[in-house]
Amino acid sequence: MIPERLSRLRREMEQRRIDVYVVPTADFHESEYVGAHFKARSYITGFTGSAGTAIITMTEAGLWTDARYFLQAKHQLENTGVTLYRMGEEGVPTIMEYLRSALPEGGTLGFDGRVINARLGAEFPRACRGKERQACC
Repeated sequence: MIPERLSRLRREMEQRRIDVYVVPTADFHESEYVGAHFKARSYITGFTGSAGTAIITMTEAGLWTDARYFLQAKHQLENTGVTLYRMGEEGVPTIMEYLRSALPEGGTLGFDGRVINARLGAEFPRACRGKERQACC
């Protein structure tokens, strides 16, 4: 089920010329627990914890979450094609580090601007620095 959903998202990304897509756990109001309509990250990865961010490229899918959810994420991501990135552990890239490396020259970073908070939104241009890249919502 999750691999099929990732394939559909990647087809949509290809049509819209998006190279990397960010799916946070958020709603319009930054609620701690989001309603069903805003559970895009859960839908696309299968991870149901209340905290996490998914990043999808044309060849990879990753989920960043904190230590509270490592065990749950490990089990829920099994056989989905989604890699668990354990935030805060040595050697694990931050979301911004990953974006800088995953976004190709001339690439486009996609996200739903309605659910990205101002702090994170302000960081996205930094992920695009140094190369011809753009962020779109």
